[in-house]
Amino acid sequence: MSTNTGGAPSAWSGWIVFAAVIMFIIGCINMIQGLAALLKHTVYVLPNSGLLVSTSYTTWGWALILWGVIMATAAYGLLSGSQVARWFSVLLIAINLLGQFALFPAYPLWSLIVIALDVAVLFALTARWHEAQADFNR
Repeated sequence: MSTNTGGAPSAWSGWIVFAAVIMFIIGCINMIQGLAALLKHTVYVLPNSGLLVSTSYTTWGWALILWGVIMATAAYGLLSGSQVARWFSVLLIAINLLGQFALFPAYPLWSLIVIALDVAVLFALTARWHEAQADFNR
């Protein structure tokens, strides 16, 4: 039930736009990290323990590029107010959040920043979705 009685959109639609923009930025950063892994293998300097995922830089690079494209595309879908795009985005952000633990040994501060952004996006996609969706469907 919406508490917004006027014609102006609720603040929750702004949260969805926020989620879409952050998802798009995270997707672009993933693509850039993928290109870095492909073009210069020394970019990811690892401790002796290495990443939690053991793979070649080429595989890691292409996986990050593909993941970034999927996230950026899902971000665009969020702006339509689609329920399918919302749940797909929740799934992607949850996987991205968990995936940051693979990079944690190499870049702990960066991983913590991305985890915090992922949590903010999860909040934006789950709190008062129906109010925001009503704004998009006007």
